[in-house]
Amino acid sequence: MTPAPDQIVAQGKLAFENKKFIEAAELFRQAAEGYTAARAGLMSAEMMNNVSVAFLQAGNPQAALDAALGTDQIFEGAHDLKRQGMAVGNQAAALEGLNRLDEALVAYARSAELFSRAGEGDLQAMVLKSAAAIKLKTGRLTDSAFKMMGSLDVKDNPGFLERILKFFLRFIK
Repeated sequence: MTPAPDQIVAQGKLAFENKKFIEAAELFRQAAEGYTAARAGLMSAEMMNNVSVAFLQAGNPQAALDAALGTDQIFEGAHDLKRQGMAVGNQAAALEGLNRLDEALVAYARSAELFSRAGEGDLQAMVLKSAAAIKLKTGRLTDSAFKMMGSLDVKDNPGFLERILKFFLRFIK
């Protein structure tokens, strides 16, 4: 008898916590298949996003991208802006891992916009920081400073160091 998808998810989470990322990815994929068979499309898409994260942690950005592609459309169909933003963010991280930096920047911007619409300031700040890091790596210092400033502006509860950074970044404007 095949275990229920929820049981497989629990095994996948345990494997992920133990840094067995390839095993976790396979378990999440099995759970996704189980949810698909049970006609639970949103849970299946959620599991494919977990597959993506596990493959990214395992150092396989192409497999991570392949797993995440299309999940954003499933969440869009369900009007779930937060999970759609996460799916696009996962795609952006995989594109960054593949050194497809311009595509990653576009995806991070889309993810940030979705998080903004969902009222998820902290998640929006996280993807804006990732975009700023890419701009910094590619020598677009002014763009990077503005992205970082934007990420701090949307953060719900900036920490002490973030408030200091925000203070200094205002001189770049």
